[in-house]
Amino acid sequence: MVHSITLPKKNGELYTYTPKEPISFDIPEAHFKKRIVYSAAHVVADPFSGTDPILNSKIDWDATLKYRHYLWSLGLGVAEAMDTAQRGMGLNWEHAKELISRSVKEAKAVNGRIACGAGTDHLQPSPDLTLDEVERAYEEQCEFVENEGGRIILMASRALAACAKTPEDYERVYQNVLSKVSQPVILHWLGDMFDPALKGYWGHEDIDKAMDVCLRVIKENEDKIDGIKISLLDDTREIQMRRLLPASVKMYTGDDFNYPDLIKGDEEGYSHALLGIFDAIAPAAASAMHALDADNLELYDSILEKTVPLSRHIFQKPTYAYKTGVVFMAYLNGHQSHFRMIGGAEGQRSIIHLSNLFVMADEAGILRNPEMAMERMRFVLNQAGVMQPLKQFM
Repeated sequence: MVHSITLPKKNGELYTYTPKEPISFDIPEAHFKKRIVYSAAHVVADPFSGTDPILNSKIDWDATLKYRHYLWSLGLGVAEAMDTAQRGMGLNWEHAKELISRSVKEAKAVNGRIACGAGTDHLQPSPDLTLDEVERAYEEQCEFVENEGGRIILMASRALAACAKTPEDYERVYQNVLSKVSQPVILHWLGDMFDPALKGYWGHEDIDKAMDVCLRVIKENEDKIDGIKISLLDDTREIQMRRLLPASVKMYTGDDFNYPDLIKGDEEGYSHALLGIFDAIAPAAASAMHALDADNLELYDSILEKTVPLSRHIFQKPTYAYKTGVVFMAYLNGHQSHFRMIGGAEGQRSIIHLSNLFVMADEAGILRNPEMAMERMRFVLNQAGVMQPLKQFM
């Protein structure tokens, strides 16, 4: 039986909320036919490591890999060691290497789709770096991913953003790095709303000019590029760029605000998916992709449109704090036993934000066990001073 819970409003008032019944999503045991779909997956912190969470967080490997198996079981691919896994924001390159190595092995065991982030995050960004140093850093990480048997997602580089003087510097670095990969990569253009250190990427703050540089890189290295993921939270820019891509290069949406329409597409094309929100709404995402395969656009729309308010809430400014909401969803849904994060990032969102997230997740039908989610929400509320009787977790 679902009971009610007392939640706080922004002005300090309290109100009573009664969760709805969860939605049962139809997920056939079949591969997606019309779209390639990656979920950028989070990592689960080890709360018993005894190390400082800011300086030396540890990962709970069993829980982290179990979650990846859950995503694969739904038919989703895993985008590994990306910003959703707190790459460069709690997850350093040494931890990322182990994460990539372990996840690629697990993916092979179940024939799961996986692609892994390669960047330069073992370099300290500085205007004094040389382009050669940035290239070598990229090459080191790309070589590691390919040696482990993973496909590369070539991440945007804070180091390159710090030291590049001209757009031609970006073109040179990407040209040289791409010339040495053995398989086509997915480029990742991450906007500065996700990472302020990437402001002015491609040598321009003006998006049109930056897009021109990026498109030149793609067209000059077409045989080395599978696709590009752009995360600018601007659907018009994505559609504009999608229509300018060479026919062989895919667009992977990273737009956590407008993904339903971008994936569905229009008469001139569509986007595949590489999304952090698909970690939080995995069953709904998988069910919607099967509806798209069946040309049931009404069902596709009805599933995903309920998730958009939740996604926009999770990815609200400061956007880089979205990982907190993703992990909180995993906690509410019982995929991990605690709400702790590497780097102590569980503290990056307010109790009001988390309370609203709970309601929006319930309204989207993605709290798979509302009783359990409500008990876990009560526990977090008590810690924040919104006192109410705790009941035993289910």
